[in-house]
Amino acid sequence: MILYTVTGKAGNEGYLDISKSGDLTGKNIYVNLTNKCPCNCVFCLRQTKKMLEGNSLWLREGEPDVETVLDLFGQYDLSIINEIVFCGFGEPLERLDDICIIIDSLKKQYPDLKVRVNTIGLANLIYEKDVTPILKDRVNTISISLNAPDEKEFLELTRSRFGIRSYEALKEFAVLAKRYVPNVVMTVVEKVMPEEKIEKCRKICEDLGVTLRVREFED
Repeated sequence: MILYTVTGKAGNEGYLDISKSGDLTGKNIYVNLTNKCPCNCVFCLRQTKKMLEGNSLWLREGEPDVETVLDLFGQYDLSIINEIVFCGFGEPLERLDDICIIIDSLKKQYPDLKVRVNTIGLANLIYEKDVTPILKDRVNTISISLNAPDEKEFLELTRSRFGIRSYEALKEFAVLAKRYVPNVVMTVVEKVMPEEKIEKCRKICEDLGVTLRVREFED
């Protein structure tokens, strides 16, 4: 599933192919570009929940090329949607260059199109340079999964291939992204994290000058 909407619980009827989504007015369209991710999170649905056949985000036939994605988008009127969200089972910024091409092409036709990227925040480690300037005038919102109040717990939860330096890297990514992206958000999940840790994460976000979003827990 490459383009989809979300309606309800993930893995049940949560992921709905755009071709089956009916009226798209006011909806978000999610873009699933890759299975690749620098993390192997213990709580990730790809580890913990078997997706229903026909309802999975795992790209069994490999990554779609840019032309395929643009052809799919070309079948729909994007002027009526809320926003496009680069998300999926993998880390979308693993395909940063392709994301930029897709956004540039879509914004030529829809200059007011809102774009969000949901990320683990480790793109600067992936590319070994600061990639945040590339996001300017392309991405409206960056949503970074904070996941933990300290570097040790973050590594235990995410099992990032970049090791203990990952936590400071994602915080630095958030600060750098603020220069180019209007809305930078960090997220944690309620119930998964006790309230005292959520408050520690809130303080971290305040110090970084970004917004904390406490996401609803999905059992």
